[in-house]
This record gives sequence, structure tokens and C-alpha cells, in this order.
Amino acid sequence: MDELRERNPGQDEFVQAVGEVARDVFDWIADKPEYTDAQILRRLTEPDRIVSFRVCWEDDDHRIRVERGWRVQNNNAIGPYKGGLRFHPSVTESVLKFLAFEQTFKNALTGLPLGGGKGGSSFDPKGKSDAEIMRFCQSFMTELYRHIGPHTDVPAGDIGVGSREIGYLFGQYKRIVNRWEGAITGKGLGWGGSELRPEATGFGAVYFLRRMLDHAGDSLEGKSVVLSGAGNVALHAAQKLIESGAKVLTLSDSDGFIHDADGIDQGKLDWIKALKQERRGRIKEYVEEYPDAEYHGDGAQPWDVDCDIAMPCATQNEIDEDDAKALIDHDVLAVVEGANMPTTHAAARAIRDAGILFAPAKAANAGGVAVSGLEMSQNAERVSWNHEKLDNQLTDLMAEIHDKCVEHGADKDGKVDYARGANIAGFEKVAGAMLAFGVV
Repeated sequence: MDELRERNPGQDEFVQAVGEVARDVFDWIADKPEYTDAQILRRLTEPDRIVSFRVCWEDDDHRIRVERGWRVQNNNAIGPYKGGLRFHPSVTESVLKFLAFEQTFKNALTGLPLGGGKGGSSFDPKGKSDAEIMRFCQSFMTELYRHIGPHTDVPAGDIGVGSREIGYLFGQYKRIVNRWEGAITGKGLGWGGSELRPEATGFGAVYFLRRMLDHAGDSLEGKSVVLSGAGNVALHAAQKLIESGAKVLTLSDSDGFIHDADGIDQGKLDWIKALKQERRGRIKEYVEEYPDAEYHGDGAQPWDVDCDIAMPCATQNEIDEDDAKALIDHDVLAVVEGANMPTTHAAARAIRDAGILFAPAKAANAGGVAVSGLEMSQNAERVSWNHEKLDNQLTDLMAEIHDKCVEHGADKDGKVDYARGANIAGFEKVAGAMLAFGVV
């Protein structure tokens, strides 16, 4: 880890992500010389390649704007690179390297033949016109297209990259290469997309949670849940929680959070979906429609709200050590990571040490990439599978991921450290392929 920090100065997010895996894997490989002799862990911390490029575009006032784009191709030992594109001011090379590293293990857990990658730009779609976003996406793809393809690297959406951005990106890719092929996932249903893809990450996190509670002899029925975020993952997780008989108390955005002590039912959730997805409004408008709820602004987060289950679904490192202490004091049963690495290392360690069920992102939010992989299969076969078939496949796949975590994370007393189980299971899958290929 000291050597890693020296090689990656200032890349705190990346170092954090590697450290969390290394701490669980290191003891497991101590008596397995085939891994240590081949330096598998060290090789996994150096991406296969990082592509950095200039993105020039013209805004509506005819000013030339210059951004930077990246694609981090971390590891393709078990399949083509797969991972989202993120357009957000917080994007840096460090953030993308951490996401690509995590994606490698997440994809391995799905059992699908997918490697790990991630990309994006610090470009912020918020406040931009559709024409500006189109011009940026077309310029971004004019460089990216040469590094991706259905058998090489298959990007998808992430924060700031929804169906609109995917449409512009894929349209430019198709225009340049003069081929219609599954080089991007998250496409619209009318042009190669898959049923269930928008819901998959949120639904999958709840399916994992249900399996985790069932393994512990409990259920979701009647449980109170605090969620962060109001994007794709949070809204669909909330939907599936409500369907499962749980009580959703909170949702949030970057300005603050709403707390509805009566619970956010399906009608209220539909109103929020229209607010965020159609009107692109702010979560504080909820209390104008439902005045019995409370709004906490100035960037406040909901982790001090009394609950049974916490699901961070917004962004990385949103739960710190103080938040973890608040959750522990509230005797939460489980913390389920819907976002990528939303819990700091110290917070995650405190939650795990307290004996609280902790579902790491690489396991809990793998549903999105799983259905993306199924979209790739549908594109290759020129078919479309129905919602029921995909939902059944997603349910089974999340159950299989859960069982892999139990296999590698169960203690002698029966307690399961899901983070350790996920890290070891993902590492074993990727490392096995790397050993088979030799030193390359």
C-alpha cells in the first residue's frame, strides 16, 4: 500500500478502494504462493491502460469550451471491459480508477464474462441545453469510439449519463463506424436497449438485501428504510422496497433531504419520479406538495434519522465515521451500498465491527451491470427478452452473488462478513484467469 500511494500521489479514492480489497484478500492469499509469486494483487492495481483526451465543444453562445475525457480500462481477464461513463464535476482520474477497480470485482461476481472499466469527464450536464449536451457527447465519442467496441470495451451510463446522453453517444458511434453493434448499453428500448435496465441497480440492491435478511432469519416486511439520492438507483430501490412491505422515510439530492415520517408510498414516489426525471426539479419541492414532511437543507444527509436499514444510493464517501456512529446508535440491522463506495473506509470498518450486516457496493449494486451484460447478449442475438424473464434472471443472479459472499465470508459462528466474502470471491475469479494467461 505504501508503494501504491507513491505510484499514485493525490489519488485518495483509488488508494481507498484498493486498500479495502487488499485488507480482506491479503490474509486469504498468504498461504497461496501461486497468487503471491505471480504478483496478482499488485498487477490488479495497475490498470491495463488509461486513455485521456481533449473534448472541445461549442456552447449556445458560440464560445469554444474545452474539457478532458478519460477511459480507464482496468482488467479484461474474464471478458471485454465493461463499466459506465460519468459526467460530473467530481470526476477525476482517481475517481475513475477507483470505479474501474471496483467494477472489475463487481463484474466478476455476476458470473458473466465481463472485465472492468470506467470513464467520463468533469463536464456537468446540469444547466446545459439539449443542444449543448448533444455537441459535447458527439465530441466525446469522436475520440472514445476508437477505444471501444462490443468485443473490446462496452461503456454504459452512470451519474450524469442517462438515456439522453446514451442516445447522443451511440448515435455518434454508429455514424463514425458505420455499424450498428452493441458497443454501448443503456440504450432506449426502441433501438437495442433492454427491459429492466433502468430499474436493475435499485431492484438488484433490494433483492440482495432481501436475501441477506432471509439468511439471517428476518424479512423486509415492516422495516423502516433511510435512502439517500433521488436518481435512478434510489428511486427504483424505493419502489421495490415499497412493494416488499418496507417503509421508505427519506430521499435526498445535493441540496438536502426530505423526511416523511408517514412513509413515502407509491403515489408519493411517482410524484418524485416526475419531479426528478421529467421536470428536473429539486427534492425540497416535495414538502410543498406534502407539507407534513420535513426538509433539511444545506447539504444535510439523512443518516441521523432513526431507521432499521440504511441504503446510501447517491455518491462515494457520503457516510463518514460520525454517520456510521449515528447508524450504530440507532441499532440498524443492515447498511446496503446502492452507490459505488458510498461509505468511507473508517465508517465501513466501524459498521462491520459492530456486527451490522454490511452489503458492499460490488455485490449489492451489481444488478445494473448484470442486466447490461444481458443487453449485450440480446444485441448479439438480435432479440429482446421480456420484463418477467429479465426480472427472474436478475433475482437469481443477485441470489448467486449473495451465496458467493456467504461462501467466502462466513465465520465459524455463522456470521457473514459480506464485504470480505465479496472481495475474496471477486478476486479469486479474476486471479484465476490471470494465472491461466501467464505474465501478460
